[in-house]
Amino acid sequence: MRIILSKEDLKTERVTISGEKARYLISVLRCNVGDSIQILDGEGSLYKAKISEIENKKISADLVEKVSLNTESPLNLVLIQGILKGEKMDLIIQKATELGVKEIIPAITERSQVRHTRKVERWKKIAEEASRQSGRSEIPVIHEPVEFSSWFTTQGSQSLNGFIFWEEGGIRMQDARYKMQDKNNHESCILNHVSATCYVAIGPEGGFARKEARLAESKGLVVTSFGKRILRAETAAISAVTLVQFLLGDI
Repeated sequence: MRIILSKEDLKTERVTISGEKARYLISVLRCNVGDSIQILDGEGSLYKAKISEIENKKISADLVEKVSLNTESPLNLVLIQGILKGEKMDLIIQKATELGVKEIIPAITERSQVRHTRKVERWKKIAEEASRQSGRSEIPVIHEPVEFSSWFTTQGSQSLNGFIFWEEGGIRMQDARYKMQDKNNHESCILNHVSATCYVAIGPEGGFARKEARLAESKGLVVTSFGKRILRAETAAISAVTLVQFLLGDI
């Protein structure tokens, strides 16, 4: 039984759990006084705790032990995702979190059908829940939406590591991997899992425009594709993150 609280909530030996998290423990997990629970702080630590009191829809729990927890991927993976309609973004946030993505940047592209959203807080809650469910020790950062081209402009002259998936062109993923290795003289931090960031860019419904793919390429991302088949945007995002985690991460 796991929940996530902030470090601010874990400053004392007895913590109070209220709101949605208390309802989850009481109504869904049917917790009782004396039950043991695990509390994650979302920053790499796990606290073993025991429920001491349940009253007025609130739970008091005593912290028993703090354990350093690291279930994170060694790959610092950032997903740049063209914002999708409806609940498709919810699915991508959830699955990308389970797969170990460290950051998600919702991007407004030329072909984006959604250009304004108030769902960022919702996405953060989905990421938190997916982190808890998958046993991650950290919660990925969900950024505010940003214009795709503007984001690349803010990166300056640095060459970025990563891939942009574009259905109108691009080389096979295996070849894209070797191309990136060659760019970094086979000694890239990204392949040694030290500190470099790997970006994965996925377009919205309709994909990226040509000039967007070329802009990303000019900034260092390797243009790749899923072959002859065109995937739905949500399928593409999950598939791309899985592939990169398999080739460079811990899958």
